[in-house]
Amino acid sequence: MNLIDELRWRGMFHDMMPGTEEHLLKNAPITGYIGFDPTAPSLHIGNLATIMLLVHLQRAGHRPLALVGGATGMIGDPSGKSAERNLLDEDALRRNQAGIQVQLEKFLVFDDSPTGAQVVNNYDWFKDFGFLQFLREVGKHLTVNYMMAKDSVKRRIGGNEESGADGISYTEFSYQLLQGYDFFHLYKELGTTLQMGASDQWGNITTGTELIRRMSGGEGKAYALTGQLITKSDGTKYGKSETGTVWLDGAMTSPYQFYQFFYNSKDEDVPRLIRVFTLLPQAEIEALEAEHAQAPHLRTLQKALAQDVTIRVHGQAAYEAAVAASQVLFGGGELSSLDEATLLDVFAGVPHVEVPRASLAEHNVISLLSDATNAVIFPSKGEAKKMIQAGGVSLNRAKATLEQQATELPLLHDKYVVAQKGKKNYYLIKVV
Repeated sequence: MNLIDELRWRGMFHDMMPGTEEHLLKNAPITGYIGFDPTAPSLHIGNLATIMLLVHLQRAGHRPLALVGGATGMIGDPSGKSAERNLLDEDALRRNQAGIQVQLEKFLVFDDSPTGAQVVNNYDWFKDFGFLQFLREVGKHLTVNYMMAKDSVKRRIGGNEESGADGISYTEFSYQLLQGYDFFHLYKELGTTLQMGASDQWGNITTGTELIRRMSGGEGKAYALTGQLITKSDGTKYGKSETGTVWLDGAMTSPYQFYQFFYNSKDEDVPRLIRVFTLLPQAEIEALEAEHAQAPHLRTLQKALAQDVTIRVHGQAAYEAAVAASQVLFGGGELSSLDEATLLDVFAGVPHVEVPRASLAEHNVISLLSDATNAVIFPSKGEAKKMIQAGGVSLNRAKATLEQQATELPLLHDKYVVAQKGKKNYYLIKVV
């Protein structure tokens, strides 16, 4: 597989240094790496595009390295940032590294073969590197003029009036020098000749290639390749939902929410997303697109995208549970099939109301849906009665009747009632 051709047809290619493609074709397997920020215990959707760069590198017969920035994570990359970030201690960074490696193992093959993936941590070579030693051995090779010419630095030099930031600290200014040394260290110790990343990393990556050249007396040669930043059709950054960042850790973003995030992709976004986030071949994607065009309401592309990525990140069982949960809300599946966490996920966006358990004996269904729930569902007993008589109210999927008492309702997990008013209005009643 030609890596560059593959990235191009998938819309993932942005730029590369001259000679990169020839280097990849003539010297297989080469070793290439991408850095990941360990300031959270999980990677997120925004990282997936760069993870897929490593996946394609390995599939093209090369060796991928994932560098976890345990040292640089203590500083923070100024690229794309308007203010200084909070710093983490070593213990937190180590915990985060462990979580990130587990996630990477779902995408890359880790073995002892020439193309087997490896995770490295730059804290391991920076922890004993003295400040004066670093200045003497590394700092002298790059001028301040060279470092200030980088876009990530120029954007911060004058401060940022909107955020109130007052420029860039020396700490973050030095980041590109540290990242550049990472590349030199991996070049020297592991024969790494390629660094990849998103397009906003071009400045940092090329600092590394220049540092390798200078620290090798002009004889070292390394290469840079960047992928496209993934944005939505409206130009906004891809990777956040209405509730915030979409994480790869199921404890931080549930498999159901993860599945729904991809399933709800817009028609104008999904052709690009399915190329970037899946390994489906071109012919299969084009066939799916043709099928989708015939009946867009069936969401053929969204289903294929959500299935592929959810299985890869969370496994087959979690994917099937997410689909079942989706069918409960949109296709009339059994509510009793959902565990409590998934039930709360499914109905996270609907109005919630609490009712004291001791008060249930005082209410029939009419007063439960009006007085007991503080008029959230029905503003009056009369309106509740009228809609129940018309067959427009369901409680835990069963049609409500005027004769029902609140104590007769079967509770989900002994505490929940899902009330449905009409076709689209849902409410979650919690008995406390």
